[in-house]
Amino acid sequence: MMEQRADPADGYGTVAKVFHWLVVTLVIAQFAIAWTMPEISRGTRPTGLVSWHLSVGAAILLVALARWVWRLTHKAPLPPKHLPPLLQMVSRSTHFLLYGLLIVLPLMGWANAAARGWTVTLFGIVPLPALLTKGSALGRRMGDIHGTTALVFLAVIALHVTGALYHALILRDRTLQRML
Repeated sequence: MMEQRADPADGYGTVAKVFHWLVVTLVIAQFAIAWTMPEISRGTRPTGLVSWHLSVGAAILLVALARWVWRLTHKAPLPPKHLPPLLQMVSRSTHFLLYGLLIVLPLMGWANAAARGWTVTLFGIVPLPALLTKGSALGRRMGDIHGTTALVFLAVIALHVTGALYHALILRDRTLQRML
């Protein structure tokens, strides 16, 4: 059953909040791992921090997909009525990019791992199937743009956080509190 959109003063439900903050935690961990792991080159093996990076990426993908399904069946509260149309469009676009990048980035990393002949597992427990064959040119290209796309993701996250702070500190409209 499709849930009706909540009043703008209402917050997000508990499940939506758990998904949001779980994704935030995983993304912070992922960037910390990415900045401290060794440079990936031809002879790199998927061990240590590289293995953790693959596992956390798989977890982000699974949680992001679950969150997306939840969001499709449970509508978010309406945006504040006082928000100008341009800011509503920026908000919608930012959320769209966040959802998309949370899915695309791990898929690109997974495809690159497959092209390297690496098995991606969910924390060493659940092996995931290879997305591409070993040596795949597409998988290698995905790896090449994965890092650049991650920087774009950081910029979109910064825009999202800036918007939340704008609502909390400038507009003081309790929009941020709906996700707390």
